[in-house]
Amino acid sequence: MQIRRGDNHVEVLAPAKVNLFFEVLSRRGDGFHEIETLMAPVSLYDTLMLADEPSGEVSIECRQVTGLDAEPGQTESNAETIPEGDANIAVRAVKRLAALAGIERGAKLQLVKRVPMAAGLGGGSSDAAAALVAANLVWRLKWRPEQLAEVAAELGSDVPFFLGRGPAICRGRGEKITPTKGLGNLHLVLVRPPAGLSTAAVYQACQPGEPPQTVNSMVERLRRNGVAAVGPVAHNRLLDAARRLSPWIDRTLNSLRKENCPAIGMSGSGTTCFAVCRNATQARQVAARVRNPARGGSWLKVVSTI
Repeated sequence: MQIRRGDNHVEVLAPAKVNLFFEVLSRRGDGFHEIETLMAPVSLYDTLMLADEPSGEVSIECRQVTGLDAEPGQTESNAETIPEGDANIAVRAVKRLAALAGIERGAKLQLVKRVPMAAGLGGGSSDAAAALVAANLVWRLKWRPEQLAEVAAELGSDVPFFLGRGPAICRGRGEKITPTKGLGNLHLVLVRPPAGLSTAAVYQACQPGEPPQTVNSMVERLRRNGVAAVGPVAHNRLLDAARRLSPWIDRTLNSLRKENCPAIGMSGSGTTCFAVCRNATQARQVAARVRNPARGGSWLKVVSTI
């Protein structure tokens, strides 16, 4: 997360994430699942700007970057596909923080979406975390990070992760964060098929691991051996369920499998798949070869972990 402070507003670059490892341990009584995952933020950002609104109203204007490997200048209005009002998690984050802080302040939010939705990249969760940080600064609440993390956990399982920096192992339902260093800088090609998946539907179709795999061994292998330790297929317990629900998963993975990358995988509950490349040069080359078949409506981006 990158923060820029203006005279009367805060602008936040809210990164996407990839899951390099994902294990489902068990179903919980509250409807969630116990998980263990290794998440890394990547160099793909939504932009959220928040300004104070003394009237107490919270509003949001949304704009979406579109197109294959789209650049920031390529935008179009797409408000129908981006949740607005209370349906937008960033709006709910701001309202929840104001209620807990006991203040009658509002905010004007402007959101530029570059992270595709229903993609397993955490864009909405990152926007919510950015909104909490921005509102905390604009309203001069001076809440500590651990206080914001409690609010973040109320909003969504992935939201607390985005309050930190760098890769982390996430446990519980995702809200228990252990920062993880020494993994090196990874270069990836992301491909998101034209159709997304419901996270709830993927979890419903998934069976917990028996026996479960552990993230610790992968972290140690990454530290010792780098990208060669990830694959050939990065472990994601949700992958088989996603394959059954969407034919796009195997189509996309098969396309990436031909590229002789150290690892391929699926992020979160999908449908975005990724190839972990040896270096930035290979990532660009892979993207150039995969780009043509991806033009059927898929979205493609070259990123690195941050």
